[in-house]
Amino acid sequence: MGKLTSKAVQKLAKEAQKGSTGDGQGLYLQITAGGSVSWIYRFKLNGKQRYMGLGAYPDVALSEAREIAADHRKLVKQGIDPLTAREQATEKEAVPITFTHCAARYIQSHRRSWRNAKHARQWVSTLKTYVRPVIGNLPVEEVTTQDILKILTPIWTIKNETAKRVQGRIENVLDFAAAHEYRDPVNPARWRGHLDKLLAKPSRVQKVNHHPAMSYDQVAAFMNSIQHYNSLSSKALQLLILTATRTSEVLNAEWHEIDIAKSTWQIPAERMKANREHRVPLSSQAMDLLLSLPRVKGNSHIFPGMKAGRPLSNMSLLQFMRGLGYGPNGEQGYFVPHGFRSSFRDWTGEVTSHPRDVAEMALAHAIENKVEAAYRRGDLFEKRRAMMQEWADYIA
Repeated sequence: MGKLTSKAVQKLAKEAQKGSTGDGQGLYLQITAGGSVSWIYRFKLNGKQRYMGLGAYPDVALSEAREIAADHRKLVKQGIDPLTAREQATEKEAVPITFTHCAARYIQSHRRSWRNAKHARQWVSTLKTYVRPVIGNLPVEEVTTQDILKILTPIWTIKNETAKRVQGRIENVLDFAAAHEYRDPVNPARWRGHLDKLLAKPSRVQKVNHHPAMSYDQVAAFMNSIQHYNSLSSKALQLLILTATRTSEVLNAEWHEIDIAKSTWQIPAERMKANREHRVPLSSQAMDLLLSLPRVKGNSHIFPGMKAGRPLSNMSLLQFMRGLGYGPNGEQGYFVPHGFRSSFRDWTGEVTSHPRDVAEMALAHAIENKVEAAYRRGDLFEKRRAMMQEWADYIA
């Protein structure tokens, strides 16, 4: 049977005999036993025969039915189910996609690529605190530059680091929305060429709050005082000072990371702030400390906590120092564990002749100069070993 004509369709509809008549390429005029006349599109996807209604006749004319069927055929060729596509389009029209909904989808789709769960929690926390009250329930397509400024302006000068993170996260969510065609591609949260014209440069308003650090010439006396304590917190703090590492790196350290024969500690990339593997040369004092520690069966951590298979709490070192009179309003001084990295860095710069690059590499700092970073291949390990032994001798 050839293609239908408008007159043929009119005649079939008037006769109202139950059955279906094909127009070709999956388009059919269907008449039910009750006499209703409508268009259907038959297609096969993934080996299964599917049917979908295209509307009643004469509300949908033959020419319009053919256009709709042609659009659906294109989707089928791409492996897309036109029924599903229509449902999604209907949902989109019926319920506007809000910023909060879009943010949740963005976080869900990117969560696995983030280094740790803490990063995901920070995303949720900042959006909940600063963004949701202003644009959370707003359709994502309606978010404007004025909305972004309403969020950022109150915190831009007093919490600039937080504000910059919020701006970046909003920008990412709106780019995600544009990629899914929930809004136009022009991003009102874009910094370069847009918000940088409306808000002060972060470098002009940013206040860097450094961790309170003990003077390097006081560290030896401090080390001597804590060596009288046999607690794991004291031992962990001693290792932190000897290696100039971060609290999380020490507390999450596991025995398999230590090469006793080579006096080396290999910290995996996922535990490093720069997301890059870091080798730590261990001084003789650091090795003596490690070899004195007991190993707990069923717990691979060097500093095991109370819970099975878990390390010490991330607050343990801070609480230990507070117990000694250090910290906020502490009679011994406002010093915290992380500050010993600064003590070490000051020592290298003021007391020793070790090059700046060697000290920065020991702290696992990223090379800010992109050209220099591109050419740097080694990690100055042997030079760092000599420096870390000298530091250990100095504070011993």
